[in-house]
Amino acid sequence: MRIDLHAHSNASDGTDSPAELVAAAVAAGLDVVALTDHDTVAGHAEAAGAVRALPAGSRLTVVPGAELSCAVDGISLHLLAYLFDPEEPEFARERDLVRTDRFRRGRAIVERCRELGAEISWEQVRRIAGAGSVGRPHIASALVEAGVVATVSDAFTADWLANGGRADVRKHETNPVTAVRLVRAAGGVPVFAHPGAVKRGRTVSDQVIADLAAAGLAGLEVDHTDHDEETRERLRGLAGELGLLATGSSDYHGTRKTVRLGEHTTDPEVYGALLAQATGAKPIER
Repeated sequence: MRIDLHAHSNASDGTDSPAELVAAAVAAGLDVVALTDHDTVAGHAEAAGAVRALPAGSRLTVVPGAELSCAVDGISLHLLAYLFDPEEPEFARERDLVRTDRFRRGRAIVERCRELGAEISWEQVRRIAGAGSVGRPHIASALVEAGVVATVSDAFTADWLANGGRADVRKHETNPVTAVRLVRAAGGVPVFAHPGAVKRGRTVSDQVIADLAAAGLAGLEVDHTDHDEETRERLRGLAGELGLLATGSSDYHGTRKTVRLGEHTTDPEVYGALLAQATGAKPIER
């Protein structure tokens, strides 16, 4: 089985619609793909419909999830949440709070970029985002359109949009221990996304990860394009020490990033162990 547990649609900052993501996963030869848009479940229904409409002979399982914006000690981090009940009120309320604050933050970042000489506009960013929840990748695309940087990745530096960069603005981010507990209370399974991605900014200590494990964290996303081999081996060892699952994922964003669906995958036994912990929702199968 080929299992990719981290992908985005245009319900947040990917470029594929949920239905297009399903088709791309089939074309990539995946057996399982997780839809993990930022702080939203808006793409789940369309993805489910696309799976059920697949032609005879095509098989795919979609794992409904989300990627949650968190922070601790001034360090931003992301938590992948799988198979939670989207209607559970406390968790739904927190996701709504984070999404709402994305708009305030987006406007403020655009204004800072303009102050720094980048000729971009909020209207341009909203056009790029479409119906999706506005995020920094949409602003990065606007910077590319304006000729300020060559690629979306080039915008995520200290000069522009990286955490703590010249144009960065803080947003509401959930304490990760709280987020882990909210996911568990909604019947979901929490996994720390790209915990060693130093190119994105500061990363948390092993002690913070141990605290999250004590709170109910299920796993670490070990095999990820932002982790070099040394980082992967360190995280795999840490996961073993803490009794956590070690997953692998592409973090696919369509054409917004160069990473391919299925570039990194999760072992089927690890996937089975993740499923065994979920009580809030079920995978969508064809």
